[in-house]
Amino acid sequence: MKLPRDLAGTVLAKHLCKEWGYSVVHQVGSHIILQTEDPSHQRLPVPAHEFLRIGTLNSILRLVATHKGIGKEDILENL
Repeated sequence: MKLPRDLAGTVLAKHLCKEWGYSVVHQVGSHIILQTEDPSHQRLPVPAHEFLRIGTLNSILRLVATHKGIGKEDILENL
């Protein structure tokens, strides 16, 4: 799976909120803080940068996939 190189942090945050049950708690500087209670409590910072770096995107996807019990490909499917 090849990760997108031009994905904005705000787009990823909106996708996680709409499709994966996260909600925006607040924003601290350039980081959007997301939270979910499904299946358990998790807080996740997402940089609100124009383009996310590949390592940062991979780390966020890994955290969400592990927490939700899904694959990283499933998260990127509808972007």
